[in-house]
Amino acid sequence: MTTGLAGSLHDLSFAEMQQRLAADGLNQVHARSLWRALHGHADPLQPMPASFLGPLQRWLEKHLYANDADFFVDVPETVSETHSSDGMTRKYLLRLRDGRTVETVLMGYDGRFTACVSTQVGCAMGCVFCATGQMGFTRHLRPGEIIAQVLHVQRVLRSDHQTRLRNLVLMGMGEPLHNYDAVMKALATIADVRGPSLSKNRITISTVGLVPAIRRMADEGCPYNLALSLHGADDAQRQALIPVGKKWDMAELIEACRHYDRTIGKRIFIEWTMIAGQNDSPEIARQLAELLRGINVHINLIPLNPTAGFAGSATAHKAGLVFQRILRDAGYPVTFRQRRGIDVAAGCGQLKSDHSARTSAASS
Repeated sequence: MTTGLAGSLHDLSFAEMQQRLAADGLNQVHARSLWRALHGHADPLQPMPASFLGPLQRWLEKHLYANDADFFVDVPETVSETHSSDGMTRKYLLRLRDGRTVETVLMGYDGRFTACVSTQVGCAMGCVFCATGQMGFTRHLRPGEIIAQVLHVQRVLRSDHQTRLRNLVLMGMGEPLHNYDAVMKALATIADVRGPSLSKNRITISTVGLVPAIRRMADEGCPYNLALSLHGADDAQRQALIPVGKKWDMAELIEACRHYDRTIGKRIFIEWTMIAGQNDSPEIARQLAELLRGINVHINLIPLNPTAGFAGSATAHKAGLVFQRILRDAGYPVTFRQRRGIDVAAGCGQLKSDHSARTSAASS
């Protein structure tokens, strides 16, 4: 049992771990061994490797394993594991140390795997078609709680498929840029070659459009991919679906995207949820094409996934193809995103940490 003041070893950056061990009189060389055990192939719930040198073993006995230890490790409990009928999607309901729960999704594509992880318990953005937005905001996740979701799916992949994670998307519960500092600290660890070692080019941060944070990403030279959930081509369309659009209007958002494009030079992924009768007309497609003119983007069209709190329906296939063709004719690369895990509420916009509601929905 740790005290209420205990902190997570998974929250520490490599430099912070070096500093802490040095402050306790250990040679900084021990930091690499401990870091590898925390973020590599070991199960942090098991005793640390006996191959650790004596000073590190004694440090762990005092600071991690003792009853009054001042550190713990982030290994969330798996409350449930739900498999989709598509045979390639699994959703995990994970319980954190304070009893709160988040959902993490693992998706397979031809032997390559992508994880969709959460960054908050709930979400404050209130997007009307999103189950997470409908549940409201509870709290931010710490860096270690974000990292722990990645480590969880890494252990699953090693055990079940003898492979590792290829892609990571921060499109689970929460708005990543609302939890900016914790997200960036977590991703630095996840991309560290001494630990999980995911390629920065295969990590994507999704946002509903927090303008100051997009500008901050640009100014800080953020190495990860940016995905923008746009869903409307003018203020009225967007604000009807995404309330945060009232705080930063379309002109401000598009200018932030242009700043990101000029500064970073990486393609922005535009996420567009296709909702019948609301944002799927040919006129709106042409409006969207003009809005994005001059920005390096790839547009992903996503048929609306059903949620209990939103009465809208997915765009008809024919209307979607017309929308896509207009954008392609305007010179944009456009992809219809494959719907995955809808039957177990693991699709885009469906994540929600109410276990009883998810269980009954999956069995109905």
